[in-house]
Amino acid sequence: MEKYDVIVIGGGPGGYLCAERAAGGGLKTALIEKEHLGGTCLNEGCVPTKSLLYCAKQYAAAKHGADYGVVTADVRYDHAAVVDRKAKVVKKLVAGVGATLSSVGVQVYMAEAKIRGRGADGTFEVDAGAETIAADRLVIATGSVTAKPPVPGLQAGLDSGFVLTNREILDLKELPESLVCMGGGVIGLEMACYFASVGVPVTVIEMMPKIAGPTDQAICDTLMKTYGREGMVFKLSAKVLEIGTDSVTYEDAEGKKTLRCGKVLLSAGRRADVSGLNLEVLGVQTERGAVVTDSHMCTSVPGVYAVGDCNGKLMLAHTAYREAEVAVNHMLGVKDEMRYGAIPSVIYTNPEVASVGETKASAEQKGLHVKEVQVPMLYSGRYLAETMNGDGFCKLVYDLDRNCLVGVHLIGSYASEIIYGAALMLETELPLSQLKKLVFPHPTVCEIIREALFKL
Repeated sequence: MEKYDVIVIGGGPGGYLCAERAAGGGLKTALIEKEHLGGTCLNEGCVPTKSLLYCAKQYAAAKHGADYGVVTADVRYDHAAVVDRKAKVVKKLVAGVGATLSSVGVQVYMAEAKIRGRGADGTFEVDAGAETIAADRLVIATGSVTAKPPVPGLQAGLDSGFVLTNREILDLKELPESLVCMGGGVIGLEMACYFASVGVPVTVIEMMPKIAGPTDQAICDTLMKTYGREGMVFKLSAKVLEIGTDSVTYEDAEGKKTLRCGKVLLSAGRRADVSGLNLEVLGVQTERGAVVTDSHMCTSVPGVYAVGDCNGKLMLAHTAYREAEVAVNHMLGVKDEMRYGAIPSVIYTNPEVASVGETKASAEQKGLHVKEVQVPMLYSGRYLAETMNGDGFCKLVYDLDRNCLVGVHLIGSYASEIIYGAALMLETELPLSQLKKLVFPHPTVCEIIREALFKL
């Protein structure tokens, strides 16, 4: 039986970075992945979605080129070619992950993992397909799966191909005649944005009274207004009652209605996935299907760690990256701790949405004494030059007692590329007097943060 210092189960962002860092730290490392290196993020989530959205953005720019002095004719959209391009992007990135792991000496097993328990020497034994391997430490990085609410007809729709998850919808070779997004969270909104941008009629059905989960209400309202102008329909506080063979039946404040459509996207969230792993043989504590971890990513069983979506904390790839680093540092005896207060989140719609920290509402719920300011993106010269009449804005939430920012919220171009700087402001808890001394390059859209700082 081959023995390692650490076995990582799952080859998504948290898993492959954990294996890379562990091997780089001198630990003999094995990684077990049952399907594709890169996990959901690289293969059927973050990366392929952004590939499609970028293509749609180019299409929109071509259609509206006359607004910028670029006159085009016969602009058309080839969705099949876009999907082929997406596949090439994914293939290249997945190959890159494999090459990186190989370069640092990680042994990769492409097999389904199953925990056998502890050996006589106390090591953790894991079946990697037909082979059994062992290690002193075990990292669970098995990710998440699409949540399937108990809606009549849903499973039949999935079986027939009428209902699609994020996996299947990214491989459609033809655009559907219309699309219903069952859920208005990040996945639903990004896919709704993509298909609406290329001419597909889209309806978003969301059971909550607002879209985009905890995102700032004003940002949600702006997104709805923007896509409403393009014909997207939002049904809020609406419950899906049944999925038919070519329709969705839902109920909202106006009553029960049936909507015919070409396809349905199941985007009602994701849940932690440790199924089939036999984790219970080790006695690892879970809550609502997610592995319980502390600030070092340790589970209830010494030597067992959990990183990424499977711990149910923040289901974001960049959160998994950081958790992986914290876990490996704990193994190596390096002082480190996971903090979740300044982790940015992004919705890659057009316009982009990016947030970090508290909204005014969430801050006040926690008893914080805060001040909020909102500045239009049109205060930025570059934004105005490129966007003209955009509705974007920057909102800051400032803790008056601690004299530091506790929240930054952006909607507009480049928001995803700017938000890391805002996260740094929150993480370092710099006082307002120091933040105002930071020099921003000009002209840039990120200057909007400086404009907002001087409104506090």
